[in-house]
Amino acid sequence: MQVILLKDVPTLGTKDDVKEVALGYARNFLFPKNLAVEATPDMIAELEARKAKEEKMAEADLEKTEQLIQQLEGQVVEIAAKASDEGTLYAAVSPAKIAAALKAKGFDIAKDQIGASHIKELGEHEVKINLDHGLEAVITLIINAEQK
Repeated sequence: MQVILLKDVPTLGTKDDVKEVALGYARNFLFPKNLAVEATPDMIAELEARKAKEEKMAEADLEKTEQLIQQLEGQVVEIAAKASDEGTLYAAVSPAKIAAALKAKGFDIAKDQIGASHIKELGEHEVKINLDHGLEAVITLIINAEQK
């Protein structure tokens, strides 16, 4: 009997796989636990249509992410922070502050996408922005001493 998996099933397959299983296994294990449904021609067509739609959405999202990378790449972001005379910051520049500075420039980047830990020195720093689909962009962060 052919079934469409609704969830990942160890040793059988992953969600949306069409698998051939024994009738008893389907009736006694997969169906009662809502792990699978019978693979009728209508269900298979619906599955293929959903997969095609998800693939188009993923391609559109990838294209949008690539455009964002082109805009982000090479951007220079300046942040003013209080610092000692030696150039050490009193309070580190966190990813949240970098995200806020990027938001002020019109980029909607979450703090967890910023690949820099807390920066504690004045000067120029390269910061990696980790985006969806495993893509990344590099911006230049300039930390200046706040005027007293």
